[in-house]
Amino acid sequence: MSYQCPLCSLPLIARYGGFECENNHQFDSAKEGYVNLMPVQHKRSKQPGDNVEMMQARRRFLATGHYHPLRAAVAKLCITYTEGTTGQLLDIGCGEGYYTAYIGEQLLAKQPQSICYGLDISKVAIRYAAKRYTSDAMQFCVASSQRLPFADGSLDAIVRIYAPCHAQELARALADQGIVITVTPAARHLYQLKERVYQQVHLHDETPEQIAGFSLIEESKLSYDMALTGQQADDLLQMTPFAWKANAMVRSQLAGAAQFMCSADFMIRVYRKCEPD
Repeated sequence: MSYQCPLCSLPLIARYGGFECENNHQFDSAKEGYVNLMPVQHKRSKQPGDNVEMMQARRRFLATGHYHPLRAAVAKLCITYTEGTTGQLLDIGCGEGYYTAYIGEQLLAKQPQSICYGLDISKVAIRYAAKRYTSDAMQFCVASSQRLPFADGSLDAIVRIYAPCHAQELARALADQGIVITVTPAARHLYQLKERVYQQVHLHDETPEQIAGFSLIEESKLSYDMALTGQQADDLLQMTPFAWKANAMVRSQLAGAAQFMCSADFMIRVYRKCEPD
């Protein structure tokens, strides 16, 4: 399977140096190996997605291993629910490829024909992912999660770790009985970090998302404590939506801490595409 054109939805054919469709829409592959399928007219800003500083902070934090339990749990579900399929999986909002690469390696060990696609709107993050992870079993693209550059029914599974996507696009791109695996914050996720930023901290709502055209078939919670250094705590803060609320004093205090204890608390859910009426 390959990509489809983000402009006209025709199949993209691989050619030397990139892809093109029958309407002569052309998309060049970067030297790092990824393809940019985000047309200028689909961008909401000049450089959408995470910037270099945010990406580097996330890269440093993920390299510490504190999110390895989450990565392993998601990969296990991917293997379980793609058994007997062609193993075509998409990681939406893949960032620098931390989850994508691990899931791809685990899938490949079970299904030699599998391919794990990583998609993000951040060119900075995708460039790094493609440069670091070069296996043929992984492919990376810059694209919008609201306009997935994949043909109807071409994917067996989609992973969404905090990433948005229209339900119609999920249903369109997934094969019959295809699955969506979501990761969202459970009640006390990063509670101690939020205490440093907000005067009043609210627990995350654990109500399951309702995805039109899908049924929830499995749900679990993954909770554990993380002993962070000050630098790791500051990097983690930069990965969060509430980083914008943190002032310089908060960041300085975090970075200077000898140790910072913080809760990791995730809801992991599996949804299956419903049979058409």
